[in-house]
Amino acid sequence: MEFTAEHEQFRKVVRSFIETEINPYVDQWEEDRIFPAHELFPKLAAIGAFGLEYDEEYGGQGADHSYTLVFAEELGYTTHCAGVPMAIAVQANMATPSLHRFGSHDLKMKYLKPAMEGEMVCSVAISEPDAGSDVAGIRTRAVRDGDDWVINGRKMWITNGTQADWICLLARTSDEGGFQGMSQIIVPTDTPGFSVGRKIEKMGNHSSDTAELVFEDVRVPVTNTIGEIGTGFQQQMMQFQDERLVGSYMAAMGARRALERTIEYLRMREAFGKPLLANQYLQYNLAELIAEVDMLIVYNREAARRFANGENVTREATIAKLKVGKLARQVADAVVQYHGGMGYAEENWPARYLRDVRLIAIGGGADEVMLRILSLLEGMGKK
Repeated sequence: MEFTAEHEQFRKVVRSFIETEINPYVDQWEEDRIFPAHELFPKLAAIGAFGLEYDEEYGGQGADHSYTLVFAEELGYTTHCAGVPMAIAVQANMATPSLHRFGSHDLKMKYLKPAMEGEMVCSVAISEPDAGSDVAGIRTRAVRDGDDWVINGRKMWITNGTQADWICLLARTSDEGGFQGMSQIIVPTDTPGFSVGRKIEKMGNHSSDTAELVFEDVRVPVTNTIGEIGTGFQQQMMQFQDERLVGSYMAAMGARRALERTIEYLRMREAFGKPLLANQYLQYNLAELIAEVDMLIVYNREAARRFANGENVTREATIAKLKVGKLARQVADAVVQYHGGMGYAEENWPARYLRDVRLIAIGGGADEVMLRILSLLEGMGKK
């Protein structure tokens, strides 16, 4: 992936926005356990951060995937937490790709365009109390009644769930089991029968609201179906590729910045009469982690290039997601260790970083699911 002057200019715009509109408020948002999405998202839309690859007719920017890469890298590198970037990524790259790819013109005008203009907050609802990474195990049902779907069920771990104006819902729309008979349906959150069951308190990502959602005889038009009825699972699998790639772009650059900040700290902190960074053991450990992170960043950029060229990147997205989850944990552990007591204190950034990155290996498909996918891609595990 080669970056042009236009890419670098966009990177500067995003970095400046984060430093002025996000970072000064992160500590308060973390304490509040939520950030004001309806206030922040219109500002992001104003700099062209949403819908980077979407048609201009629907509030997009008409750019290619390389700009999504730049945006995600800056979110991971510059932002002083992981919760707000994750929530932004849900709006930009996790709840909306299927709608843009497969949705009708009317659906895009009614829901996608306002989301890309920052006027609506959206979310994607897949996981359930009894079905997380096992997407084929979901039970939420949408039963057709004339021209409407009547939806019943619960969804769990939903980012932006307490603030969303509409949900990209994956539900069963037939009696076929497993991955058959699912559909993606747009559900406005002001529909009677929809409610937020509870806001979930998490170990990390505190500034991002996460909710359990309840659907009790929620009635929406069948025309709110994204794409063809019964193709929701396949569409969601495609949407997962966007999610996993963007997640890796953000987390890899976040790890790089965490290592840079740690080196800065060790250069200033003295122990036994010399800077801690003079310790060769620390130098070598940090150098090895930097090498691992740099290789992942290069891998991410190659995956982005292939994605932009229209290639199938299931393998690349799976590997990137797997590796970044493991590597971010290694980096976070080293960062806290090398800061000592200062790293363990909640008032300093390493503790937040450690808490936040633990989600990477769970959300969007756990490590074990990535290993299963990769095993199948390699021809293992088949009868």
